[in-house]
Amino acid sequence: KLFLFAIVLVSTQIMAQLITTDPAFPLANSAVTITFNAVEGNKGLMGYTDDVYAHIGVITDKSSGGSDWKYVKTDWAENTDETKLTRIGTDLYTLDVTPSIIEYFGVPGDEDILQIALVFRDVDGSKTGKTATGGDIYVDVHVEELSVSIVTPDKNAIVSLNDEITISAVSNLADSLILYVDDTRIQATITESLTYKLSVSTDGKHWIKVEAKDDSESVFDSVSYFVKENVTVIDLPAGMRNGVNYIDDNTVTLVLNAPQKEYVYLIGDFNDWDISNILETKMSKGVGGQVSATTWMMNKTTDGNHFWITLEEVVPLAEYRYQYLIDGEINIADPYTEKVIDPWNDKYIDEVTYPELIDYPEGKTTEPVSVFQTAQQPYDWEVTDFVGPAVTDMVVYEMLIRDFVATHSYKTIADTLDYLVNLGVNVLELMPINEFEGNSSWGYNPSFYFAPDKYYGPKEELKKLVDECHKRGIAVVIDLVLNHSFGQSPLVRMYFENGKPAANNPWYNVNHNFTNPDAHWGYDFNHESELTKALVDSVNSFWMGEYNVDGFRFDFTKGFGNNIKNGSDEWGSLYDADRIRLLKRMSSEIWKRNSDAYVIFEHLSENSEEKELAEHGILLWGNLNHNYTEGAMGWNASGKSDFSWISYQKRGWSEPNVMGYMESHDEERMMFKNKQWGNSEGDYNIKEHYTALRRVELAANFFIPIPGPKMIWQFGELGYDFSIDENGRVGEKPIKWDYFDSGSRKRIYEVMSYLNKLKVEEPAFKTTDYDLAVSGAVKSIHLNHSDMNVVIIGNFDVVENTINPNFQNTGAWYEYYTAEAIDITDTQAEITLAPGEYRLYTTKQFEQPDINPSIGDYKDVVLKGSLKVYPNPVQNVLYIDESDNLIQISILNIFGQQVYTSTSSSSISTISVDNLEHGLYIIAGTDKNGVVYTTRFIKQ
Repeated sequence: KLFLFAIVLVSTQIMAQLITTDPAFPLANSAVTITFNAVEGNKGLMGYTDDVYAHIGVITDKSSGGSDWKYVKTDWAENTDETKLTRIGTDLYTLDVTPSIIEYFGVPGDEDILQIALVFRDVDGSKTGKTATGGDIYVDVHVEELSVSIVTPDKNAIVSLNDEITISAVSNLADSLILYVDDTRIQATITESLTYKLSVSTDGKHWIKVEAKDDSESVFDSVSYFVKENVTVIDLPAGMRNGVNYIDDNTVTLVLNAPQKEYVYLIGDFNDWDISNILETKMSKGVGGQVSATTWMMNKTTDGNHFWITLEEVVPLAEYRYQYLIDGEINIADPYTEKVIDPWNDKYIDEVTYPELIDYPEGKTTEPVSVFQTAQQPYDWEVTDFVGPAVTDMVVYEMLIRDFVATHSYKTIADTLDYLVNLGVNVLELMPINEFEGNSSWGYNPSFYFAPDKYYGPKEELKKLVDECHKRGIAVVIDLVLNHSFGQSPLVRMYFENGKPAANNPWYNVNHNFTNPDAHWGYDFNHESELTKALVDSVNSFWMGEYNVDGFRFDFTKGFGNNIKNGSDEWGSLYDADRIRLLKRMSSEIWKRNSDAYVIFEHLSENSEEKELAEHGILLWGNLNHNYTEGAMGWNASGKSDFSWISYQKRGWSEPNVMGYMESHDEERMMFKNKQWGNSEGDYNIKEHYTALRRVELAANFFIPIPGPKMIWQFGELGYDFSIDENGRVGEKPIKWDYFDSGSRKRIYEVMSYLNKLKVEEPAFKTTDYDLAVSGAVKSIHLNHSDMNVVIIGNFDVVENTINPNFQNTGAWYEYYTAEAIDITDTQAEITLAPGEYRLYTTKQFEQPDINPSIGDYKDVVLKGSLKVYPNPVQNVLYIDESDNLIQISILNIFGQQVYTSTSSSSISTISVDNLEHGLYIIAGTDKNGVVYTTRFIKQ
């Protein structure tokens, strides 16, 4: 009979619990069978019929709070027989951990196993089985001693009057079990398990305790349950908005938008995270004072959409951590919070980056928590009347803070702004800075939209950065990801089932609006939803109002519609009137708040769609990475290096709203491609370092001067040559500030700086009257303006070419980089260009730019060894080697071409330079021991 009772009990537990184990008290040196019920928890694998696997490890350190998984069996989505579950019924699975827990995981004998850590998943890891709140699953590992565990109800269960609670408990090595409710003995057994039906008859908090006894001792387990009050229905006070409303230094009103939810409790430092504590005094780091309340249940509005509560006697400047406990099942941080504390990542943020960051309330709750703080001093803005550059003047610098400065901090960026000013940048575009999952990230996995990510520092430092930019004439644009968000988002977690947003989620689509899995990131916003529209408008308004940002770059705006894209339109490239309507609505709302705000889309869609958006005033990312890198690498056949599409006129647009770029965070680096796949012919090889750098300069001269806004990806101006896939595509990249000390790399910076100066200061570079001939190997740009005319010519080939410059007029012209005056009598007279050579002609004279002439890293005429240059301008002879020990000499021009190689094998002391044109050259000399010496000379 006892055996049959145990079978029934285990069966009941399986149906009611996410996880059960056999034995009930697993021991480290024994096997255990884990049973998983996919109907429970987050239901991410409910109804799934393919193979299920366990991502499984152990916890050996309780201080980690469960985050320190060790001895993990496999990588994510790695499928092995050892981690494959056995299906025993619909949505029921078992996993055998055998021959023992220690041996299964390979844990050394000197380490104690405290818990088994689990996440169940489908074959590719896209669907997961977790707890109801989306957390990892933990199974306690016991030692062989008298033990007892209450299986049901859950800890801190919330129930209603007259509910019936099933109390069940199991024990190990017990002779008998005794059940108590509020210290009143209810039941006793002489078995190792018990079940009891309890009718709830009184309000408040109650304790269930089970005692297990043997002939020498007793052990206990206990849980509480709380009988909830009736919900008070009353509308919001006037003027209240979602999130924290600061009434005064001692009073806040918290508002949560949660349609269809039954009730919500507020938990936090003020009640020690326990809804039964009506008045609690809690003092710890950053937390202060007592907050009075008669109940922690929030009021509910008459329409059922909002819950709210007002807290009084709040201590000014004290940071209070808090969450919302919804329907007794889900605890979330405030979606509108301006500061998030999480249990997984904050411990890795150093004190220098974020001083005195408040701790996570370990042991009190799970999941991220929000923070409010009264009496904060508003930031004292030094610049209150900033006006950003005109669209035609925009020189945008896209930056990932993490990979730009080693401190990954707002403060260091603010201290580095002169670097951008000298480059000619007037718009700083920051990759996502609102709170995202993890610390080290590109930021396109957002979770909280109103909180700056703490990995970059406190919010005051972000405001200081914006202010310092404005003081230097630099507008600030932030990258926002409103196509999707990820699983930590409370807006996702509030309505989530079967591993994705529930059908009743007010903000998200159940499925992505693209059938193409490559266009799936996180969970897809439903932009037709009125609540999503309100959220989007609130996010945009908040950042403009609170942080004085000057606009936004919106990620993947093709995803804003709800029309399912498939087949030939799997990337949403065809015209979609619905998403155009939605995107116009959003941008118009932005301009209602700031008529001068920049609205930039990463749309990359069908041209008629982008044209319509451009004529609405929106700037569109123009990805010309492939074309420009093909040209820089010297591959020009079949129009591979056609730059035409960077021109708004070539697209048929009436507004200059193409924000063109040669590189972005999402594209391979030009210099890397030059060195990896550059073309060559004879002695001219684009893979050679200095030649590769000069090809970046060449491309820049056919990029920045074309009318319209332009964007530079960070360190592209120094010829950054680490691949986008270095350390994984989104992994951290080397921060190479030493490149700025390299004369050959800094030369690109200087060339771009002068081009940016021309773009901003000279009307000709904003002209609407221009012509591009940029599809072949030899390219030209003609800018026509009453102030001056401009002709730019360049040879993107790997061999010498001639070009008809087609000057707009005869008379005086000037080559910009040399300041050489030229009297043009024949506008069609051909000009010969070496491979990689470029020239920029204007009808207005400018001072010669102060650009490092070197193609190598040469600071002095004589660098090392015995290689010295003694020019004799009369005889046009270089006296090279005083000690007469060089046996081989080569001379290279600024484009990396070898223009002279000595044939003598004996000592060389002089070389005639009669045949060399004026300009900079590099000499490489090899001595009798094979040592190579280098220096430079300029032929006047």
